Parts: sequence; structure tokens; C-alpha cells
Amino acid sequence: MSKPTASRSVSSFGDLPEFYAELIATPDFQASFGDPIPLTIMERGAEPAELEMPEPIAAQAECGGIIASIFELFTDTRLEALAPEVAWGIVNSLHFVAGKLERREDQLADNIRDMARRLEPGEVFMKELEDTQLECQSIAEQRAAIEAMRDYAAAMFRTCSGRPWSPARGSRASHVTTASQISALDFLRVRAEKRRERYEPQGPIVVVSGPQNWHDGRIIWNRLDQIRTRIPRMVLVTTGQRLGVDAAASAWAAQRGVPCVTFGIYGRGKDAGFKRNRDIAALMPVEAILCEGSGIQASLYELFNPQRGHRVPTHVFLKSEQAPDIPFKRRRRVIPA
Repeated sequence: MSKPTASRSVSSFGDLPEFYAELIATPDFQASFGDPIPLTIMERGAEPAELEMPEPIAAQAECGGIIASIFELFTDTRLEALAPEVAWGIVNSLHFVAGKLERREDQLADNIRDMARRLEPGEVFMKELEDTQLECQSIAEQRAAIEAMRDYAAAMFRTCSGRPWSPARGSRASHVTTASQISALDFLRVRAEKRRERYEPQGPIVVVSGPQNWHDGRIIWNRLDQIRTRIPRMVLVTTGQRLGVDAAASAWAAQRGVPCVTFGIYGRGKDAGFKRNRDIAALMPVEAILCEGSGIQASLYELFNPQRGHRVPTHVFLKSEQAPDIPFKRRRRVIPA
């Protein structure tokens, strides 16, 4: 299915599911839904069966339609302010199921490794090994499909609400897409363990930090686009706030398919934010964007521009450089091709 070559105006939320199914009929969904193994095990202890996967485009349209319908139903009513919360919960339910499937898949993979090491002759053992392998493959297919649906629903959430979807805690990492948002705790732990590549994106690190009361996201997007032109395999690191500069940077990463690591403040005390800054500096970033804010941003600037040591080229934006604040309009928007 070909993608539109120009921007298209969407006049109502009812147009969004059809438009998005046309715009984002991605190979990711085809990879997750389009080539299932011949047999599958639906749940533990069940016999193998021949079952088809849902039709990919229908799955996309339904996931997007559910999110868009919530916003359309609540707009211009007393419930309008609650639409993002309800829609967030729908995306989070897919995220929760994907996490359960991933943990089960990991458990089965460990069982298979143990069984392979103690390989025993006999039909009973071989049947158990084959069933465990098939169950692990089946769970992997289910997990990949749910992840693809979650990522698509999250993209629709971003379109309707104007901000990216993020889990309450932990990471949103996908096997089939690069638009992952990864918790700093997962990133640091897996970096030490060298365990799963998708939780440790590889590439030069670019840091973005700024205050929550920042309305000009376009200035952030434009500069990130310029940096990405020079550093196409970049990994974005933000300071983990849900509004303002960090939210704009996370939305850019989701739109451009760039891995994003969110370094929130973990722990208590006055020094927690400054310790977080030191952890970010220890990643040896190659470039940074800092927007005028609190002492947290000033501390990062000092760490990135030391008299001696690793100096980070830093783009600094002042609050006065922002474009005038224009209120977000729900009813009519233009979605770029």
C-alpha cells in the first residue's frame, strides 16, 4: 500500500482510523501477523492447533479506531479532559499483556536451554522438548503481535492527544520497531549485563533536557532533525519529564523511529537530580540540547562543558527564543506524510 506524498487535512476524529491505516500500513505489522508458524499452542498444556493470525490491516484499523473513538466521544463534553487518561489506559492494557508474554517467553527459553543441556533419549523427552519449543515460538508470535498493536495504538494516542504515550514505569521496547522508549533503570542494568540488545540501543548518544513549562516544541524538533542528519544512528536521552522539553523530544523520537532512553530521577533527596545528571554525563554523549530552566539544566551544562575532560557540544535555547504560544486545537489538524 503506497503512502501519501503530501500532507492531508483530517477534519474529524472519525477520519483518523482510515487515514492511519493508509498512512502506516507498515512492514512491522506484516512481520508480526503475516507469516505465522504452521502450528500454534494457545496456552500451557493445550494441544497444537492450526489457527490464523488476525488480518494485519484490520488489526491496525481496530487499534487506532478504539483510541480515536474515545477522543471523538468525549470531545466538547464534560468528559473531554478525561479522554487522554482513558485512552492511555487502553494502550497500557496492551503493554501489560505484552510484558506478561515476554516474561513467559523468557521462562520457556530458559527451560529449552536447560533441556538441551541434559538431552535424554526417549520419545517422551523429545515430545516434551518439541512442545516446549513450539509453545515458546507461539508465545513469541503473540508477544510480537500485541507489541505491534500497542505501538500503533500509542501512535494514535500521540496523534489525538498531542503528546507521546509512555508507560507508568519501566520500558516500552519492541522487537519489530526502533521507536522504543526505554527506562534508565533498564538501560543501566542491561548495559552491565549485556543481555538484551533491544534494551541497550547502540549508537551515539544525544541528550535533551529542559523545563516542563516550555511550549515551543518545534524549535526542539528542528534542531533534533539537524542533529540526526549528521548522526543518523543516534540514541536520544531525555531527563524523563512528561511535559515540556522532554515530552517534545520523546514525541520527536517516536515519530522519527529513534530509540529514546528516559532518565527520570530515582531516589530521594536534594542530590538525586544532580546524581542523575552525572549518570547521563557518564554515558559520554556526543551532543546535547539544553533549554533554559532550573539548576538541573545549569548543572548539566557545567558537566558538558568542563575545563578538562569530555566536552559535549551543546545547543542552548533561552525561554525568550520560543515562538508565541498557540493553543492546541483538537478538531482540525494536519498530519505530515
